[in-house]
Amino acid sequence: MENKRFALLIDADNISAKYIGVILEELSTYGIITYKRIYGDWTSTQATKWKEELLENSVLPVQQFSNTVGKNATDSTLIIDAMDILYTGNVEGFCIVSSDSDFTRLASRLRESGMEVIGMGEEKTPRSFRVACSRFVNLENLGNQDENTDGKDKQSNTVKREAVYNAITNIITENENKGKNVELGAVGNSLVNMYPDFDVRNYGYSLLSRFLEDSGLFRLNKKNNIISISLKNNEKDKEEIRDYIHTVITASGIKGIGFSELSNIVHGKYNSFNVKDYGYSQFSKFIQSFDGIEIFEDSNNQKRVKSIDREFL
Repeated sequence: MENKRFALLIDADNISAKYIGVILEELSTYGIITYKRIYGDWTSTQATKWKEELLENSVLPVQQFSNTVGKNATDSTLIIDAMDILYTGNVEGFCIVSSDSDFTRLASRLRESGMEVIGMGEEKTPRSFRVACSRFVNLENLGNQDENTDGKDKQSNTVKREAVYNAITNIITENENKGKNVELGAVGNSLVNMYPDFDVRNYGYSLLSRFLEDSGLFRLNKKNNIISISLKNNEKDKEEIRDYIHTVITASGIKGIGFSELSNIVHGKYNSFNVKDYGYSQFSKFIQSFDGIEIFEDSNNQKRVKSIDREFL
């Protein structure tokens, strides 16, 4: 399948020139940029920083004088150009870069014509414009995709985590009721369809999988390079697994059992078992939390675990 062709239309009146590089880089991940236009009053001193970037990035400036105070002529010119480009049939999508809600109707109109509409703007962008786009990207996220180790959201004007978690839970439940597995990629697509401005970078993550794992609500399973997602076991299921591990350790007798062997047995019986569900990063540390067991080294200096119940003393 050929890459989609996009028209990039930038509102220079309320977007900083510092974003031009990441705007072009981000849009290139969606397709080929065939139109690159930016709209503003280039006689204004406010446009100076943009002028320095236009030639280097081959962006065509479109002049629009501010003839009337209080009226945004730039918006009107951008909208007219967008419709002209639409009728040429030369593109399959548009990228509108603005933090202005005035482009909400334009985004909706373009989507009605079958266009994919990528919106980009700062965090202050109203939700009306965000949800009118096929997808919306916060410019503050671009070029700064490190994990947010303190777990706090970077943005406040996007969909809340709780709403995302509830949506994922409903997706999983609905599919499981139909006997279907839920793939991670399909969940991501569904979330964007529901919330065009959904982006894990809004919450301090670079990967959807890490975002979901850290929620403590979902379990990810990888098989043949396909990642599926399911709801975590409830507390009753967790207690069943704990009891099973105790049984295996006890059955190993005084010789005990190695950590690797024990881990393989548990994973073999419970495919979805994950020590992170119990608050541990390593299987050995999880086993150390058990009561009534002893950890020791065998003659090969390998760690083993055995029960210290009286019958084995």
